[in-house]
Amino acid sequence: MMKKSILLATLLAGSGLFVAYGTGNNNPSAKATTTDAPAFDYIADRFADIQVLRYEVRGWETLSLQQKKLAYYLYEAGLSGRDIFYDQKYRHGLTIRKTLEAILNTYQGERAGKEWADFETYAKRFFFSNGNHHHYGAEKMMPGCSQAYFTELVRKSDVGQLPLDGREPAAFTAWIVPIVFDPKVDAKEVDLDAKDVIVASCNNFYSGVTQQEVETYYDGIKEADTSNRSQIGFNTRLVKENGKLVEQVWKSGGMYGAAIDKIIYWLEKAEDVAETPEQKTTIAKLITFYRSGDPKHFDDYSIAWVQDTSARVDFVNGFIEVYQDALQKKGAYESIVSIKDLEATKRIAAISREAQWFEDHSPIMDDHKKKVVTGISAKVITVVGEVGDAGPATPIGINLPNNEWIREDYGSKSVSLGNIVEAYNYYRSRSPLMDEFGSSPEVIERARKHAAYSGELHTDMHEVIGHASGKINEGVGTTDQTLKNYAGVLEEARADLVALYYIYDPKLVEIGVMESLEVGKAQYDNYIMNGLMTQLNRIEPGKNLEESHMRNRQLISAWAVDKGQQERVITRENRNGKTYFVINDYAKLRGLFGQLLREIQRIKSEGDFDAGKNLVETYGVRIEPALHKEVLERYAKLDIAPYMGFIQPKLVPVMAGEEIMDVKVEYPKAFLDQMLEYGKHYSLLPVKN
Repeated sequence: MMKKSILLATLLAGSGLFVAYGTGNNNPSAKATTTDAPAFDYIADRFADIQVLRYEVRGWETLSLQQKKLAYYLYEAGLSGRDIFYDQKYRHGLTIRKTLEAILNTYQGERAGKEWADFETYAKRFFFSNGNHHHYGAEKMMPGCSQAYFTELVRKSDVGQLPLDGREPAAFTAWIVPIVFDPKVDAKEVDLDAKDVIVASCNNFYSGVTQQEVETYYDGIKEADTSNRSQIGFNTRLVKENGKLVEQVWKSGGMYGAAIDKIIYWLEKAEDVAETPEQKTTIAKLITFYRSGDPKHFDDYSIAWVQDTSARVDFVNGFIEVYQDALQKKGAYESIVSIKDLEATKRIAAISREAQWFEDHSPIMDDHKKKVVTGISAKVITVVGEVGDAGPATPIGINLPNNEWIREDYGSKSVSLGNIVEAYNYYRSRSPLMDEFGSSPEVIERARKHAAYSGELHTDMHEVIGHASGKINEGVGTTDQTLKNYAGVLEEARADLVALYYIYDPKLVEIGVMESLEVGKAQYDNYIMNGLMTQLNRIEPGKNLEESHMRNRQLISAWAVDKGQQERVITRENRNGKTYFVINDYAKLRGLFGQLLREIQRIKSEGDFDAGKNLVETYGVRIEPALHKEVLERYAKLDIAPYMGFIQPKLVPVMAGEEIMDVKVEYPKAFLDQMLEYGKHYSLLPVKN
């Protein structure tokens, strides 16, 4: 849905925000700056457009044995569902993955030369994206090696390890080569611009159905039971069998049953060592959902999870975010296991305590405000492990649950992934990005002082206040019903705008989370620069924006330039052949952000599809070719990977017979080695599901 900030080395998030360039941190309670020589080895691998990092699990040694066991069991539960996400992203995803694993593990030929290097790069990109479609852009990725070389790799690998699925080896090779190499075969995982977004998208949430059939089917279910407030269909694949639409439910004994049964196995162990009665109840309700597949049982789990706030160890597990589905209905599998960062939580808690004030003083219409903001809990966490839709490219902020009525009645959890942010900031602090694209020495110096911290603060506001704010008018459907394929971008824009509006408010100085409004200026500088220019580095020449978070950032920035044109709030300048966007009036820019927030909240609250579509299509999609070319040329000189992600820590139990005596954290060195290890230990599903 729309509640996760995603910094796929990018975002920050989601959920859509960037971790900013800079090293300074002006919060009195903040950690040391990222320019300090690190004792931890953050840098792991670099390939294609990706920088692979590591993150440190600080505070692990302070946990009790019970807490370590709990984290370990949740970690194993998460990895047990890894296959699910590969299959959700693409019906041939597991087949391709197992083919790559067979080659990497058993190929008998020489592993040297350009062709092998190109193949290995493709394999790394595939694992990083959990499939053969780009983790961020959703376009199909092709190997750099030749088809002939790939065929030879398959031929000289152990036939017993290949996912032949009843085919003879030669027939299998002939079948899989076009799936891997032909750019026209399943070109887009998610296609938001097609006439029929379901037919054009090649993810595995639907089979043999059209967009109209999907919409009619789920509208019919809602009309038949208007009292049902659950996320209908979020845990199913919708297919056509004998001319009838049928939902294949993801549950024990159903689709993905083998993996889900293993998830349940580990969750039951976690339930036995839960820290609190509330957490024990939460885990038990998640197990009930996985056994039944009933969305109402997931609601029960979500309510319990929101109310479970005192445990040190926490987790996300389930079919959560809907960005992989063009119609924003189907939830992608993910797991995050974490421990609370007690010191860093103080900042985000200070923000959450003022949630009612922020809601009351929002520039949105009074009818769209919550009269009472309920149950927002917020914390900074230290991530222990992520998988599925959460890794290797990971969010930096989360606000869940996604079900709107649960958020209104019971509240939400807002989480900032502290050690992930720290790792990103370490890498970005060494980046010359702002030096190249910053519009003035003043802007660059302000970024050095404030941008890293302003990015963290923006994330906090985006998650804690942004996603939790506002309400949908009575009688108006959920956003997947009303705003459809534009729901994601509009929700991320709404949360971003809340953060942008308040990050230049003296209230944040008053409550002690911001030194001065200079922090807000730094975020405005970075956001406009990114929304209009630097994020374009991720887009191939000739293409427009398709990913929801990128559309969101350009929508906000381009709209502000347009609507502030008469008063020259933001001006576009050319100096020595280089383009810069200069903010001339920060206070007026804040006012523009407030105006746009008011309109997008109205669109959400009233379910105004046409207005939402017009905003996105007018400001958030098209890229100016000349500017794009310039950005790519300037960026190429900087040697900065546009995307980042992580090798995950490994939890290793220390055994005495059958008893766990301790759990150690190890930090694997090689990304590809970790992916192959996962393939050996967590391959639980057949290639066809």
